[in-house]
Amino acid sequence: MTSHRRHYVGRDGVEKVYETHLLRRSWREGGRVRNETVANLSHLPGELIEVIARSLRGEAFVPASAAVRVTRSLPHGHAAAVRAQATALGLPALLGPACRDRDLAFALIISRVLRPASKLSTLSWWADSTLGADLGVTDASTDEVYQAMDWLLARQDRIEATLAAWHLAPANNPAGMALFDLSSSWVEGTHCPLAARGYSRDGRKGSAQIEYGLLTDPEGRPVAIRVFAGDTADPEAFMAAVTFVRERFGLRELVMVGDRGMITAARIDALRALEPPGLGWLTCLRGPAIAALAAEQGPLQPSLFDQTDLAEITHPDYPGERLIACRNPALAAERARKRDDLLAATEHALAPLIARVAAGRLRGADKIGVAVGKLIDKYKMAKHFDLAITDNSLTITRRVEQITAEAALDGIYVIRTSVPADRLNPAETVTAYKQLANVERDFRTLKTTDLDLRPIHHHLEDRVRAHVLICMLAAYLIWHLRKAWAPLTYTDEHPATSKDNPVAPATRSPAATRKATRRRDAHDQPLRDFHGLLDHLATLTRNDLQYATDGPTVPTLAEPTPTQRQAFDLIGATIPLTLA
Repeated sequence: MTSHRRHYVGRDGVEKVYETHLLRRSWREGGRVRNETVANLSHLPGELIEVIARSLRGEAFVPASAAVRVTRSLPHGHAAAVRAQATALGLPALLGPACRDRDLAFALIISRVLRPASKLSTLSWWADSTLGADLGVTDASTDEVYQAMDWLLARQDRIEATLAAWHLAPANNPAGMALFDLSSSWVEGTHCPLAARGYSRDGRKGSAQIEYGLLTDPEGRPVAIRVFAGDTADPEAFMAAVTFVRERFGLRELVMVGDRGMITAARIDALRALEPPGLGWLTCLRGPAIAALAAEQGPLQPSLFDQTDLAEITHPDYPGERLIACRNPALAAERARKRDDLLAATEHALAPLIARVAAGRLRGADKIGVAVGKLIDKYKMAKHFDLAITDNSLTITRRVEQITAEAALDGIYVIRTSVPADRLNPAETVTAYKQLANVERDFRTLKTTDLDLRPIHHHLEDRVRAHVLICMLAAYLIWHLRKAWAPLTYTDEHPATSKDNPVAPATRSPAATRKATRRRDAHDQPLRDFHGLLDHLATLTRNDLQYATDGPTVPTLAEPTPTQRQAFDLIGATIPLTLA
């Protein structure tokens, strides 16, 4: 192959260069050398011309697939990001001293964030990501995992005491508040000693369950969790929380915030009797108590809300306490709509029965009463109907006056607290109570959207407690990840709040609305939900590349996308080749 380069200057005075690459062959004929141009290669890409020239000089080339082989490719980015965030939070040291049990417990917590599943499924999955190899747990046995769970449970009090010092102590919790609520999850099998039938918050009335109480800081950051038998009442669980807050955490000046079923009058009396005193409380009155305040000549009258949505009232039945009455118009409208729908649904359910009695197909007051009893409270509306039953008739009428009286209280709730006004003004008191929504968000994280805590498959009491503790620590990790990755997801980074009217429903900020509309972040990258972001990070793989047939194997990361780079930037970490 011959190459020629020609230079000449055009009329515009610009020097131009032309390269010609010709594939030629030569031979001798009759004593003379003959030449022939086989092909003009000038229009081929330069790199291809170079390959042809080197081949003609005797160099040997092989296909790229034979030069480098990908011997293994494992998901890496999601595990690396979650592990980096856990390390930044000090989670390994929080669990305890370095040992095999800590490595396994740490891997179980990270795995719960990445891929919630049974322990046996998690064991087999460790070999399918870089998490297992880098943390050295790929070869773990089932017995080792259960031993690590027992080790972690034995350290629960120390772990939670440290979290309480980080997030509930006065230095980091100037509001001096802690949120507490109770939830439940059903149990599979029949041998768990904690399993019992109780009020199911999962809507599984026929199933045995366990209950667990979650303690958080005012922002909803999980701090401690306790498991109870499935028939434990809310007030009993609340007093257990009070005990470990005072005795194990040494926090005696907190304000415990709980819902109306949690902090009852009897529990308030118990709190007042504590020695030494100091633990405050903030809750809400039940419906009958609100109705009593709204009775004739009572302090809670409709005119109270003519100019404002909240007002502080007093009543002799609540000495030394503050009562903050609130009215939410949006909540009032929703309750009225729901009540009308349920009343209509109850009448619709009873209509065929009324028709049977009228047609004479059902007779006898006793039989008619039994049939009515099966239907009248299907939608919890029996209190709003009067029944007239004879041997051959059935009449059902609405209690209009009672319904009207109940409707007058729609949207009204009364917050009850021991906290003085110089520490919490009325608006701040309402805001503090509404922060219980943060605990409800944590329960959604634990039970459904993220960690899939339920159902409970463990049979031993300690294993159930260890399983719930692992899920709580994973929820702690997710709380920080969601906060850090808010710019990459649909999370409202700056929710709109009104200090002047905290009773008003929460509204989405304009920035969040723009994100949801555009579906792009500030860098014009696609937005994802939290799990979608983890799935995207998992596509950042670590690939084992082997050069030549018997050459070395070199682990190499795939090229990160802009979103993957930003995800690591937001948690203050570089993209590591290994998790160790």
